[in-house]
Amino acid sequence: MKINELIKQLEGYDYKGLYQDDFFLTWDKSQDEIMAIFAVADALRELRENNKSARIFDSGLGISLFRDNSTRTRFSFASACNFLGLEIQDLDEGQSQIAHGETVKETANMISFMADVIGIRDDMYIGKGHTYMKNVSDYITEGFNDGVLEQRPTVVNLQCDIDHPTQTMADTLHMIHEFGGVENLRGKKVAMTWAYSPSYGKPLSVPQGVIGLMTRFGMDVVLAHPEGYEIMDEIEGVAKHNEEMYGGKFTRVESMAEAFKDADIVYPKSWAPFSAMEKRTDLYAKGDQAGIHALEQELLAQNALHKDWACTEEMMSLTRDGKALYMHCLPADITGLSCAEGEVDESVFDRYRIPLYKEASYKPYVIAAMIFLQKIKNPGAKLEELWNGTTPRWADNA
Repeated sequence: MKINELIKQLEGYDYKGLYQDDFFLTWDKSQDEIMAIFAVADALRELRENNKSARIFDSGLGISLFRDNSTRTRFSFASACNFLGLEIQDLDEGQSQIAHGETVKETANMISFMADVIGIRDDMYIGKGHTYMKNVSDYITEGFNDGVLEQRPTVVNLQCDIDHPTQTMADTLHMIHEFGGVENLRGKKVAMTWAYSPSYGKPLSVPQGVIGLMTRFGMDVVLAHPEGYEIMDEIEGVAKHNEEMYGGKFTRVESMAEAFKDADIVYPKSWAPFSAMEKRTDLYAKGDQAGIHALEQELLAQNALHKDWACTEEMMSLTRDGKALYMHCLPADITGLSCAEGEVDESVFDRYRIPLYKEASYKPYVIAAMIFLQKIKNPGAKLEELWNGTTPRWADNA
């Protein structure tokens, strides 16, 4: 049975470091830990598809803190928590005492009395999001050690200024299934390219997360962007380190066409220049609305110089046999549908719509797997118990 194969795979990995730990960045985790999350994600999906309950909690809260807009990640986190037996509770900072000056330390403890997991999305400001998550982690650890909290909730990064681990792990699990196994990713060319958008300020965390994770699987990862749209130097350093450790390849090229040539996977996605994101962070800190508006106009004009950076049918024809797997974190700026000119032609997007939705469908299971491995000391035995249990996820008495 598939579930037994997945449990066997899981037991072949050293995943113990995930237990009672947080999840911030993929490159903080070992290869075995990443693969364990994939195995558990597939096992949890197998449970649900076979109408098996995956409730490991009888009660408890999953705290959802989103400091930026979200559809897929917000509902993926809520779905994951609910699937495992937790009730989701959104923390609306505007309706909390944070608006009246409550400190991060106090907030972290006050929301954690009966919480099992805290999911945070804080991706808008360079140097802020990851730091905020680490501060929350430190403060709840302090609260637990001081006896304020009976248990320490786990913190999950639902996207920060540096990485978007739940997205890129869902992307990678999608590729594993599309290509028939993780071993078949070795040697595949991934084009992670900037693409034109009529909006500005999109986070850097997706392209950074892609090159920081996919270089771990022996893949040929190519980063392409116009001059001036650089990402963080240290993340390119992560990709170079992975190249040496895992036998893949990481390169940066100057044209979308060069990146797309003979690519097996393409990921055209807009992002803001790192330097501009730094500037925006400073302007927001100062409350300089005039400066923010001026920067926005400057960046929109800069974007408009590169409208040829788009995933067109012509560009797709350059890929391997013209049939590369098109990927996107969604929502995409679709030329002729959601905007006049954008990241991808409507015909390309529509051809890959079903695979794109399948790509997104892995995220709830990846998040659930992260929580599962952080909370369950012997996950293989627990998965077997859930599979052999008599409680269905839902009962159809019709």
